[in-house]
Amino acid sequence: MQDIYFTPIQAAEFLGVSKYTLQNQRVQRVGPPFIKIRNRLVRYKKADLIAYLEKNRVLTVG
Repeated sequence: MQDIYFTPIQAAEFLGVSKYTLQNQRVQRVGPPFIKIRNRLVRYKKADLIAYLEKNRVLTVG
């Protein structure tokens, strides 16, 4: 299976946040892992985004 990579805009849409939120998270070193190519090009691995969502899942007792 081949890895799927998203641009910041695609990743933001996938996560339901703005591209500016992801940009701020990168600067603050919080949020999902990302890949930086040649100090300019940013990509997010789909599997990392899914893992980030799962890690931040809140379980409720009902």
